[in-house]
Amino acid sequence: MNNMETSSSHSVGLVETQQVTLFDEGDPMPLDCGRSLGPVQVAFETYGTLNENGSNVILLCHALSGNAHAAGRHHPDDKKSGWWDNYIGPGKPFDTDYFFVISSNNLGGCDGTTGPSSINPESGRPFGLDFPMITIGDMARLQKALLAHLGIQKVLAVAGGSMGGMIALQWALDYPDDLAGCIVIASTPRLTAQNIAFNAVARQAIMVDPHFKGGDYYESNHPINGLAVARMMAHITYLSEQALDIKFGRRMQNPDATQADGFDQDFAVESYLRYQGSSFVTKFDANTYLYITKAMDQFDPFPDPETTAKRLEPVNCRLMVMSFDTDWRFDTSRSKELVKILNMHNKTVSFEEFTSQHGHDAFLLKSPDYQQSLSSFLVRLYQDFVHGPAQAMAQGVSDQ
Repeated sequence: MNNMETSSSHSVGLVETQQVTLFDEGDPMPLDCGRSLGPVQVAFETYGTLNENGSNVILLCHALSGNAHAAGRHHPDDKKSGWWDNYIGPGKPFDTDYFFVISSNNLGGCDGTTGPSSINPESGRPFGLDFPMITIGDMARLQKALLAHLGIQKVLAVAGGSMGGMIALQWALDYPDDLAGCIVIASTPRLTAQNIAFNAVARQAIMVDPHFKGGDYYESNHPINGLAVARMMAHITYLSEQALDIKFGRRMQNPDATQADGFDQDFAVESYLRYQGSSFVTKFDANTYLYITKAMDQFDPFPDPETTAKRLEPVNCRLMVMSFDTDWRFDTSRSKELVKILNMHNKTVSFEEFTSQHGHDAFLLKSPDYQQSLSSFLVRLYQDFVHGPAQAMAQGVSDQ
């Protein structure tokens, strides 16, 4: 099920994105909005080896702009590894000497999984805004179908950061008998009004771009300016004030520029944000941005006490909730809110807050304390639920 080369002792090496078609027009995928989709393509990658009884599976859920490529490189000359490469591989928390790790592109995405830019079989043209509204629950449902296709009925753990944490939580609620652990990192059980406002402004920036054309832009110029602005604004929220000050401060991009130069890129941070926006539009679809942010806005699994009790009653997995002290996009109070809800309903939950200067993006970056806690949680799951050399794994983690 996995075909890779190992380039170093701590890397999964070269990997390949795989693609499978699930469902069809006769047996489509049901969606929470009442509509259905079929066929549905899914892009995914795997790392490590599935053990004989299939008990060592970990499913990773990516954030808004992520994709299936979580670790390794596609080509030897790739400048960047997968989005969570710091944490996936031999000797890393998601240790591929012990775990079989699966990462898939989310429903509604634009990196190999069916989304607004995919061809609508009814029209022969890209869906655009004819694509149905999707939810976090729909994303988890497609992941469950992918695992079933791979012959996997249960997983050791589902883990994700940011929006990926929402999907991981959705798994615990929707498939309580099919996972032993749930890891929710830098995430939230619901968006605050402030976060909904950020998403609303980002969507508005896209939709007012003259090239948006009601979402039907695939055969002409794309709304790259609107999408770039949306990404620039969002990127500010992923970093802490401390991180921005350390990296840029008030440094000028061109020290020789004067006030007479007008509105050119005066400050280094301006240049950085424009680069982030311009690079993002080359790899992401504007309509996907609309659909994914709306799915995040709508996520609210615990809207009232009665619904909360009903949804949590069957949950029996171990949950780990993690936050970072400089994350103001999904600050620690959001994680504590989730922990409080879980504790009120007698769920098995652990919580840790970590110190980092990097803000929301800290969950992607190297951090010894964070790495150790994540590893320890996974080791305990491995020791309790997987048949294998658990002592060797535990020793390996203690030596990291």
